[in-house]
Amino acid sequence: MQLYDTLIDLLADARGRDRQIRFIDGERDESVVMFADVWDRALGLLGALQARGMRSGDELVIFSKSNESFVVAFWAAILGGIVPVPVAVGISDEHRLKLFRILRQLDRATLFTEQDLLKRLRDFSVQQQLGEITAILDAKTALISDVKTGENGQLSSVMPDELAFIQYSSGSTSDPKGVCLTHRNLCTNIRAIIEATHWMEDDQSLSWMPLTHDMGLIGYHLSVMAAGANHAVMDTNVFVRRPLLWMSKASELQATQLCSPNFGYKHFLKLFERKGLPDLDLASVKLILNGAEPISYELCEDFLSALAPHGLKRTAMFPVYGLAEATVGVAIPTPGDEYSRVVVHRHSLRIGEAYEPADVGDADAVSFVKVGSAIRDVEIRVVDDADNELDQGKVGNIQLLGASVTERIYGDPAATKALFTADGWLRTGDCGVFVDGQLVITGRSKDIIIVNGQNYYPHDIEEIAAQVDGLDLGKVVVGGTKTEDSQTEELLVFLLYRQDIDSFQSLADEVRRTIGEHAGLEVDHVIPVARIPKTTSGKVQRAKLLDAYLDGEFDDVVRQLSPSAAAAATDDDPLVAELELICREFSKERIIGPEDNLFEVGVSSLTLTEIVLAIDERYPGKLDISDLFDYPTLRAIADFLRRDS
Repeated sequence: MQLYDTLIDLLADARGRDRQIRFIDGERDESVVMFADVWDRALGLLGALQARGMRSGDELVIFSKSNESFVVAFWAAILGGIVPVPVAVGISDEHRLKLFRILRQLDRATLFTEQDLLKRLRDFSVQQQLGEITAILDAKTALISDVKTGENGQLSSVMPDELAFIQYSSGSTSDPKGVCLTHRNLCTNIRAIIEATHWMEDDQSLSWMPLTHDMGLIGYHLSVMAAGANHAVMDTNVFVRRPLLWMSKASELQATQLCSPNFGYKHFLKLFERKGLPDLDLASVKLILNGAEPISYELCEDFLSALAPHGLKRTAMFPVYGLAEATVGVAIPTPGDEYSRVVVHRHSLRIGEAYEPADVGDADAVSFVKVGSAIRDVEIRVVDDADNELDQGKVGNIQLLGASVTERIYGDPAATKALFTADGWLRTGDCGVFVDGQLVITGRSKDIIIVNGQNYYPHDIEEIAAQVDGLDLGKVVVGGTKTEDSQTEELLVFLLYRQDIDSFQSLADEVRRTIGEHAGLEVDHVIPVARIPKTTSGKVQRAKLLDAYLDGEFDDVVRQLSPSAAAAATDDDPLVAELELICREFSKERIIGPEDNLFEVGVSSLTLTEIVLAIDERYPGKLDISDLFDYPTLRAIADFLRRDS
């Protein structure tokens, strides 16, 4: 595989290939752009941006709902030496605030977005009395609909060690960290990924990962383009609303390369196990890269078993490890090998000590999937807390060295310094161990929660929860953990509370609602605790609370707070009662009543989608996710379903 000097060289080479990108925005809503057309359209947009006064070194914040617009804008910036800054479009207040904080951080930023998104941003900035942001939005926005291409832009002469783009950590809101990636970082990692995965020109990839995510952008656009392969990009919201379309399109396109984080398999299976998919042919699938969040061996097995009758091979499941600070790819297994796991005693995972093997089914057993070995141009070491390298079989902190590792965090010398050891190795914040020459990720040394492939800092969520009357930062602890039964990471909120359990429920409901409304996250359990463990210096010990949860110390109180299915269906209207029971299947501990606004009860957009999909199974073609804006309560939905009959 060729090592390009810059991304401009990569696209210049790709434009000569008879290959295409397919943008999937629905079952019958698709567009196709040839590689050569990407170059031409990007050069035209660059001309329009340069006519607006943008120059090499300026930043273009790409905030768009359209994957096609995103790709053209990204490459337009690259060709002109402008620094693209991808930012995810979300519906919560925290998503908007994250964008605002990024705009404040950047030196010479222009926002590239749609009219409707700009209106919402501007209205929110006025509502929050953010005059500085309102002024930035008014003066430094390039609307997609208004940017008319004329003369082609002027190509920039960039060097390999110049900044290519800034990758902001997903989910980080209060103090977003911008990982600076050079052309050398990217081109080095892209070559290593292609060689490690054995991607070829005749491959066909399909990804629903957002292009604002490192796996979606670098793994399944830039790398696939460099390999010279056709690729399809499915809108993430389409996958969320219609998860079965993922495999339908894989079958239709005879895709060979797929990807998904852990939660995607669970979301797909929930509907697939109820509805199935006829005439599905997945025999062409070579690899499904599984990364971006902790990997559940049991969920992988469920997914492979469900799709084996449709030709999906066991060797297709391909667990990998990476992170934004290392561009994206770090460790990858050998293609064609079956994935495997190691089963260990949970309490043996102490830094600097050897893990203890355990039998499947032991009360304290936990399994971890092996994620392969270091790819080209990356070195991995496992060290103790003093940065001394450990022998294979001992658990420690994972550190990296190599040409694809970032050199700095944008505009933050302190964060940059903290990121590296004295001898220049990157601190990943992950813990792991080498087993049979393969890396195993056992946990995290830094406080990060991963929900649906996105990273969140506990203190961000704690600050949101502390807005509830009667709470403050000293009374709230947020953490994430995965049990063998949960398959995906659970979001837990511990509240300092010493009154009777019966009066706790209303407080828990308000915490769920507040976190859901402001962060777009769904809490699995809100747990009352009599004390919050802290160090002698006053630092909260989240790990102790999470260990206590895993040890079953809170099982009784969780059981008391969990409503029974019978308690959920109380309405005299049979249709409303049926809708209540459907909601109980997906809304965890939260009872959704007939008059509750579905957007205000603290469930995630993913859960709302699952509820709508389940209703659609009972009443096909009657309800769409967009109808919830007009009929946001179960009683209103019931009336709508009857009226539409």
